[in-house]
Amino acid sequence: IKVVCAKDSVRIKWRISAELVPHAARLFLGNCMASHFNIKPTGEGEAQFSYPLSDCKFKRLMKGKHVFFKNELTYRPHSKPKPAAFVYPIECIYKRPEGWVSPLPNPGSGVSEGRGRLVFHMALLNEQLTSVAKTNVIPLGSFMPIWAAVEQKSHQPLLLLMEECVAATTPELQPDSQVYPIISNKGCLLESMRGNALFLPRYHSSAVILYQQSFKFGLGDKVYIHCKLVAWDPEALDESNKACHYVKENARWELLDDPFQSSLCSCCDSTCKSRSKRGVESHSFSPNSVLGPLIIVDPSDSKAQNTSEVSVTA
Repeated sequence: IKVVCAKDSVRIKWRISAELVPHAARLFLGNCMASHFNIKPTGEGEAQFSYPLSDCKFKRLMKGKHVFFKNELTYRPHSKPKPAAFVYPIECIYKRPEGWVSPLPNPGSGVSEGRGRLVFHMALLNEQLTSVAKTNVIPLGSFMPIWAAVEQKSHQPLLLLMEECVAATTPELQPDSQVYPIISNKGCLLESMRGNALFLPRYHSSAVILYQQSFKFGLGDKVYIHCKLVAWDPEALDESNKACHYVKENARWELLDDPFQSSLCSCCDSTCKSRSKRGVESHSFSPNSVLGPLIIVDPSDSKAQNTSEVSVTA
């Protein structure tokens, strides 16, 4: 485990055994998941954490002329309240400047964090939906579960929505980028109508899993999934804040979070207009979360190359 303490942030590299790679989603710095996860040619994994000291529940302690920031790296095979199977202390020490004021927000405030400091995550899951995928190479026609979540922190309950998602062959969207629309029109899953895709039932309001079959776009090349993620008031669903997928058996659009309100999805066949917001506090979004690179390969193509890096950008 390598730790680099920067001015007001920390960077950590944690190398794990091949046996732990399937359980990489259970590695935490405080309450934060890894911001990057790579698989080495040896089969070992490397989890990277890069966060400001104001996140991940760092604890601040002042002693004399120094300021200490403390936290823990943990491996939790089971959810709380069961104890962690592995704990490693993290500590960053700084000189206390004259007239120093803590950069940490008041942990009891919550509102400022909810308005602009929310942390969003995206990851590619394995077929069993139990952990982060071991590889980013996806055979054409197989399913690729894409998980997205927002950290609840001390905020009021939040509903995570995928407002827009496109696939592109570049890690950054440019005006001339070739894109393949997946979700548009304020939360309408287009891929559920023309291919095989759906939103899986939620295990928590702050997370969602997009379960879709891999496509031919960017076949054999690096593909990046760009999404606009929105954290919304669970009680304020409307035409501009929703998660809708098309159920072919019923030949209609269905609302993930309440099928009895599926009329909110009727605009998916036309244009879903934005409605007035219920105050800034109820709404926060990630301008562009990126998952990738993913490499979709045709199993019948002998030239398909193997790559084994999964990266997550929030």
